[in-house]
Amino acid sequence: MKLIVGLGNPGEKYQNTRHNLGFMVAERFLKDFEPVRQTVWTNEPKFKSKITKIEWQPKSGSLEKIILVKPKTYMNESGLSVQLLTTYYKLLTTNVWVIHDDLDIPLGMMKIRFGGSAGGHKGVESIIQTLGTDQFWRFRLGIGEQNKKLRNVDKFVLGTFEEGEKGKERGLIKKGSKAIQAALEEGLESAMNKFNTKS
Repeated sequence: MKLIVGLGNPGEKYQNTRHNLGFMVAERFLKDFEPVRQTVWTNEPKFKSKITKIEWQPKSGSLEKIILVKPKTYMNESGLSVQLLTTYYKLLTTNVWVIHDDLDIPLGMMKIRFGGSAGGHKGVESIIQTLGTDQFWRFRLGIGEQNKKLRNVDKFVLGTFEEGEKGKERGLIKKGSKAIQAALEEGLESAMNKFNTKS
């Protein structure tokens, strides 16, 4: 079983912000997998999340049960949802995949990585703290701007994409969904080779 967690902030106010890219990619992945009428997220108060369950059958290999998650806590408490779900389903943290925005990667690029520091991301930081380990997978979605020093990081990540960025935003959401599909179909190493931005 895999736990695939899109990070973001709940509520209309944050819906299309840069910080909610994790939610957007999780939603796109579900839409790419299911007919639209079946893309239903269930509110699960005991997990402080909205979740949906699917089954992925790779062309070769065994059926994979997946829980897609959008935490209903705010970003800096994302770890609570992840901890509740991993404990309940007795999951190894190596089966946890976290999708999140990343300021250190240029807009439109992405990197899949296992372990390591939170890099200043409050949601990832919360997950590391509550799980007591950094040993989980991250799908890092670039929102950074090259050669631009941000004065107010919070304002930037909680802002919406500008008109000139919309094309890259759409491309990144599509790329994120395809990367998850490739990781499930061919394995994470293969997905890394295919989707990781060459620095």
